[in-house]
Amino acid sequence: MENVILLRYGEIHLKGQNRPYFERVLQSNIEKALEAYKDVRVIKAQGRYFIENVGDDPRIYDTISRIFGIISFSPALRVAKNMEDIQEAAELQLKDAIDAQGGLNGLSFKVESRRSDKTFPLTSMELSRTIGAHLLRKFPGIKVDVHNPMVTIHIEVREWTYMYHRIIPGAGGMPVGTNGKAVLLLSGGIDSPVAGWMISKRGVELTAVHFHSFPYTSDRSKEKVIDLCRILTGYCGPIRLYVVPFTRIQQELYQKCPDKMLTLLMRRFMMKIGEIIARREEAGVLITGESLGQVASQTLESLSVTDDAVSMPVLRPLIGMDKIEIIDMAKKIDTYETSILPYEDCCTIFVPKHPLTRPRLDKVREAEALVDGKELIEDAVANAEVIEVKE
Repeated sequence: MENVILLRYGEIHLKGQNRPYFERVLQSNIEKALEAYKDVRVIKAQGRYFIENVGDDPRIYDTISRIFGIISFSPALRVAKNMEDIQEAAELQLKDAIDAQGGLNGLSFKVESRRSDKTFPLTSMELSRTIGAHLLRKFPGIKVDVHNPMVTIHIEVREWTYMYHRIIPGAGGMPVGTNGKAVLLLSGGIDSPVAGWMISKRGVELTAVHFHSFPYTSDRSKEKVIDLCRILTGYCGPIRLYVVPFTRIQQELYQKCPDKMLTLLMRRFMMKIGEIIARREEAGVLITGESLGQVASQTLESLSVTDDAVSMPVLRPLIGMDKIEIIDMAKKIDTYETSILPYEDCCTIFVPKHPLTRPRLDKVREAEALVDGKELIEDAVANAEVIEVKE
């Protein structure tokens, strides 16, 4: 009898002839995520992954729950395919469930079996009835409820027999690295980390770009962004973070361009710099945390003007979400408490009193031409600090 963890994946089942590729990437991602856990081994068999040599470190469950591509997992007992071992494992599983419930107290249960190995002498229904009857004899005071049980003992008969009663939700999505690369414009606020998480969940590998306006923004604000990246790495693996000096660009725009256009012009410069870094990183798209109408620079007209600055596609996964929904998601992925730390970012300085909400593209281009954009951008990219962020 051995403790293992059984992992289930979802969308990969729909990938047809490409399925082996997605399965290999997912297995590699699982192995990388579990590198800190000594001696664990990841095995694939019959549409499942199994983690062996799991030890007794409960943190492994939190690690697994963050791996994109895993829809759920279960701590399980693996035993031989004979009734004596199956009955013993069922007793242990039910006892564990009873302990978790705080005692019998009229506990109801059912047994649910799946028989992938058709050479096993009992059908799934027969196995469930046999083990259910055995548990009723061993645990006086419990009762069977096949419709709404408090506990379900699951049995899967494969190359071995697997027994479990807990099904823990996973992160879902697709394995990171199966859908290309993207550059995330990471501000340090609530929205952009959530946007990065959502795109990474679809299998996209992230590089992050943060614009730092020293001395107007402090080193603490930069550390905050590094911390946000570190939280995201728990889901999507290591992230290369570019910290781009942005002070000179903002000062030039402030001195030479119309005040009401400052935010839009800054956004256009950010997009252009992001595109240069994206091409360097062989990334195909930019990601922002913009939500339609949330601020003046996120109206339909403003977003159109911003997109004009680049030829690369821009993905905005939060575009239809309101602030409450975004905050709820930030709390779910553990970025919220870091995002609300009161350290300024570059978007909070040089803010116009009356920003444009319906800009005209031709007028914005005219204003942008008042500064030497090419030289400013080249200088910012050349002086960017590159930080490899790991969990």
